[in-house]
Amino acid sequence: MEVRQLEYFVAVAEDLHFGRAADRLHIGQPAVSQQIARLERELGAQLFDRTTRRVQLTAAGRRLLPAAKEALTAIGRLRATVVEPVDELAGTLRIGTSEGLGDRLDQVLDSMANQAPRLQVRLVSLPSAGRLDALRRGQLDAAFVRPAPQVTDLSTVPVWTETLVAALPATHPAAARSVVKLGDLADVPLRMSPREANPGLHDLLERQLESMEVEPARGVPIISVYDALAEIGTGDAAWTVLYSAAAEQLRVRRIAFRKLDLPAVQTVVVTPPGPQPAAVQLLLDTCLTAS
Repeated sequence: MEVRQLEYFVAVAEDLHFGRAADRLHIGQPAVSQQIARLERELGAQLFDRTTRRVQLTAAGRRLLPAAKEALTAIGRLRATVVEPVDELAGTLRIGTSEGLGDRLDQVLDSMANQAPRLQVRLVSLPSAGRLDALRRGQLDAAFVRPAPQVTDLSTVPVWTETLVAALPATHPAAARSVVKLGDLADVPLRMSPREANPGLHDLLERQLESMEVEPARGVPIISVYDALAEIGTGDAAWTVLYSAAAEQLRVRRIAFRKLDLPAVQTVVVTPPGPQPAAVQLLLDTCLTAS
């Protein structure tokens, strides 16, 4: 049983709504549902009665709620007795990142600098698989990864979600729509970075294309996003996929950025398993409160 499972349980029990609880926790609703289901399996009891209209505590859930609150209070007191004061944190925190994390990363770094001015943050840009390998080798303390990877030897904490965006020629008919479906771009070659740069995004997009029976032609692989967007805007018709946070930072003539009609993508902070150092916990807490 994990502390976050109890935290998620208490949030849902107080709101009696998975979506509102997820918003309060600053994480995606699927992550809340997944952790509640794990808690129910571990306890061998159903904690909530769920219907399409309402969520209610079961008898087991009502018995668990006061005990869960007491446990979280006790855990909070334990943490407070040993945690290093945030403003005294020093040393270097090594964080794996990628391009296009956007304003949220800036907010997190600014907040951490204000809270722990003596803590140095070093950002290391690597492909997603490289970030995971660096964590396993002890070369990173934490890493942002999206979509959430399927790993069993590392810990993952969902921190936020964002939409996927199509970057397409402004002259294409689909650019007149606020939301674009994959089928709207079936006649345009799709350009992507090599799969090893972000296998999670490649696989997610391939699954969506297959499920919708859309098979776009494949354009030239992308090496530089900026160069590719310039080519898409001025050369032969093509399109690519970006995260919304990355698209918000780009202004490219003759390119339209349009939301794709696809599920939102979960961003997680991945860390080595076990209790986290104070600097990593500060990162996690700051991410969860970032807008």
